[in-house]
Amino acid sequence: MEGSPIPVLTVQTAPYEDQRPTGGGGLRRPTGLFESQRNYLPNFVQSVLSSIDLRDRQGCTMVVGSDGRYFSRTAIDVVVQMAAANGIGRLVIGQNGILSTPAVSCIIRKIKAAGGIILTASHCPGGPGGEFGVKFNVANGGGFCLHSCCCNFSSLEWCLLEHFWEVNFPHHHPPLPSIFSCTPFHGTNDFTSVKQLLYLLLFLLILFFMGPYVRRVLCDELGAPANSAINCIPLEDFGGQRPDPNLTYATTLLEAMRGGEYGFGAAFDADGDRYMILGQNGFFVNPSDSLAIIAANLPCIPYFHQIGIRGFGRSMPTSTALDRVAKSMKVPVYETPAGWRWFSNLMDSGRCSLCGEESFGTGSDHIREKDGLWAVLVWLSIMAARKQSVEEIVTEHWTKFGRHYYCRFDYEALDPRTAYFIMRDLEALITDKSFSNQQFAVGNNVYTVLKTDSFEYVDPVDGTVTKRQGLRIIFSDTSRLIFRLSASSNVRATLRIYAESYEKDPSKHNMEPQAVLSPLIAIALKISQIHERTSRKGPTVIT
Repeated sequence: MEGSPIPVLTVQTAPYEDQRPTGGGGLRRPTGLFESQRNYLPNFVQSVLSSIDLRDRQGCTMVVGSDGRYFSRTAIDVVVQMAAANGIGRLVIGQNGILSTPAVSCIIRKIKAAGGIILTASHCPGGPGGEFGVKFNVANGGGFCLHSCCCNFSSLEWCLLEHFWEVNFPHHHPPLPSIFSCTPFHGTNDFTSVKQLLYLLLFLLILFFMGPYVRRVLCDELGAPANSAINCIPLEDFGGQRPDPNLTYATTLLEAMRGGEYGFGAAFDADGDRYMILGQNGFFVNPSDSLAIIAANLPCIPYFHQIGIRGFGRSMPTSTALDRVAKSMKVPVYETPAGWRWFSNLMDSGRCSLCGEESFGTGSDHIREKDGLWAVLVWLSIMAARKQSVEEIVTEHWTKFGRHYYCRFDYEALDPRTAYFIMRDLEALITDKSFSNQQFAVGNNVYTVLKTDSFEYVDPVDGTVTKRQGLRIIFSDTSRLIFRLSASSNVRATLRIYAESYEKDPSKHNMEPQAVLSPLIAIALKISQIHERTSRKGPTVIT
C-alpha cells in the first residue's frame, strides 16, 4: 500500500561563494564549516539535486555512500530528507552508510541510477578537526562539475523525517531508501590464478574503511589470511591516521614490509579509489610506473581479452612511462588535465580502456572512477601469471622500456594569494620568448629548454577547450618540470612541483630518484623562488 505523502518545507537560505566547485567538481572543506555554518551542507546538496533536470529527477533512483568519516551519518540524514523533498523516488544507501567511490560508480551503472552522492574527503584526515566532502556522480558513474549551480538559488526543499531508514517517500512505493551491502564487482581478473598465488604469497594490506571490501574479496573469496589485513574496522577519525596511501603517511605498512616477511603490500585511501603497491623489503612502486606496468601486462587480464585495448589515458603531470608502452603496442595515449572526469568522456566514447594519474589512481572502463581494489587485484593477477615478485616485474619493465625517474613535491597549506602570484610570475617567465633554448648548468648536468607552455586540453569527444592546467618545461633530453596549483584542497592552497628524467641504461636504474632529479629540482626552486616567497624550507610531502 502506498505511503502517505510527507509535507515538503521550503527553507530560505543564502549562497556560499566558497562552494563554487573546482577540479573534480566536489566540495571539500574543514568539517567544522559543515557543522557550524547554517545550511552549509544543505546548500550544496540542493545544488546537486537541482543540477538534475526536473523531468529526470521525479521518481528516479540515486545512490548514496560515504567513507564512514565523522559527520557522515548526519550528512546522510540531510541527503535523504532533501532527496525526498526534491522528488527522488528511491535511494540506494550503503550498509551503515558506507560505500567506496568505485562501488558507487559501479552501482550507478549496474542499476541505471540517475546519479550518486558520495560523502568523502578522500585522502584527507577525518574526525571533528579533519575534513569532510561531497561529490556528485552522474548517470555514467563518473564525476560532474556543478559550475554555477551552487550560487543560483535562495531556498531549500526539505522533508522532516525522524526515522529515514524506514520511511516511504512522498507518492512512492516500496519504502525508501534501500539499504545495500555492496562490494564492487571485479570480474575483470583471473581469480583462479590469484587464489593459487595467495597460498604461496604472504602479504599485508593497510586499510581504512576499505576493510569490509578487502575482507570480502581477498580474504573470504580468495583465501588470503585474515591477519594479513590491518585497520579493517571503519572509524570516524581513521584511528588518528591520515588515510593517504603514500610513503609519508603509510609508515606502518612501510615498516612492516621492510622487515622482509611479506611479499606484497598495498594501502588504500579513505574512499577506496587510490592505492599504493609495495614489494618485499619495502620496494616502492611509483604510481606512474604502476600504470605503465599494468598497461604492458594487460594480456594477463581476461577482461581485456574480451574487449580489446582501445587506448590509454594519463593526466598531464603523470610521467610519460605510459607513452613508451603505448608506442610499443601501437595504442593511442590521451594526455588530459588532472581529474577523472576527462577520462570518463574518453571511455564513454570508446577511446580509452585504461587510465591513471600520478596521485595513486588507476582504473579501466569497467566503471567511471579510479578503483584501488581493482588495481591491487590486477597486480596480483600479473604476479600470478608471470610467477614473479613485485620487484622482478618492475625491474624487467625498466630493462625493456627504460626507467622514468619521477617525484612530486607538495607545498601544502600555502596562502592562496602567495601561491597565485608565484604561478603568475612563473608563467610570465617561462612563456617569454627569451626563455626558449635557455640552458641551465647544475653540477655536471646541462639542461636545454626545448618547449614551455601553459597546458590546455582540447577534448577529442566534444571539442571543449580547458586552459591553464599547469605550467610545463620540457628539456631537450625529454626531462620535464611541471608546476600546478591543486584544485582539490580547502581554503589553503597546495602548489605541486613534478620532476621527471628518463634513463635508458639498465646499469643506472638502481639510483635514488631524488638524487637523479636533484639538478631538475634545483632549477625548479631557482626559477619559482618558492622557498623565499613562502618562507618554507622544503615540501610538505614528497611522493
